[in-house]
Amino acid sequence: MAAKQDKEAKKEAARARKAESKAKRRQLWEAFKMQRREDPALIPWMLAAFLVAPAIAMGIGFFFGHPYLFLLGGIPFGALLAMIVFGRRVQKNVYSKADGQPGAAGWALDNLRGSWRVTQAVAGTTQLDAIHRVIGRPGVILVGEGAAHRVKNLLAQEKKRISRLIGDTPIYDVIVGNEDGQVSLSKLQRHMSKLPRNISGKQMDTLESKLAAIASRGGAAMPKGPLPAGAKMRSVQRAVKRR
Repeated sequence: MAAKQDKEAKKEAARARKAESKAKRRQLWEAFKMQRREDPALIPWMLAAFLVAPAIAMGIGFFFGHPYLFLLGGIPFGALLAMIVFGRRVQKNVYSKADGQPGAAGWALDNLRGSWRVTQAVAGTTQLDAIHRVIGRPGVILVGEGAAHRVKNLLAQEKKRISRLIGDTPIYDVIVGNEDGQVSLSKLQRHMSKLPRNISGKQMDTLESKLAAIASRGGAAMPKGPLPAGAKMRSVQRAVKRR
């Protein structure tokens, strides 16, 4: 009886994996079709990337006297390069559409790769300026988005507020934007990953516990992700004021 149940469980798990794989392929295909419509250069770039690896492999193969053997080995690498190009161009397109929209920085922080602890909208205004707090190996990073003159004041206030609790832990501040001294949305991940590592994972846990105890000042309730183009800002601002 137990053997039969195990067999059925394995079959069910296999069906679930197959369904999940099929769903992922469908999503990938839909993403490819959408990107192809918006990016005419996508296929030429992917084709060039696909051909580069086999060409290099075949060149090396001529040197060793086995060009076709090396060519076969280079094809999977060409496919991998083509997928990397596809992913990068999709990412670039997504960031381009999100850039400048309220909530875009918070959305980008939620999609950071690595062990970052993100708390969105720890401070903000009814104009949808916001300060997001990130805890990582560098220490505490305060990320601001919105009008620079308002965000700078918010950053200074938030830095003063948390410095009392975290002692000599480094605090960095970043304003997301495209003006001088700001960091563009697409480069936010790279900028943060270049910051020096000042604290350990255990210290990150301690910091998170300390800062979680601070009650929110009632910052703006930022949207989950960038506001769509044409969204009515007045209605969003009214909703923020009611909170």
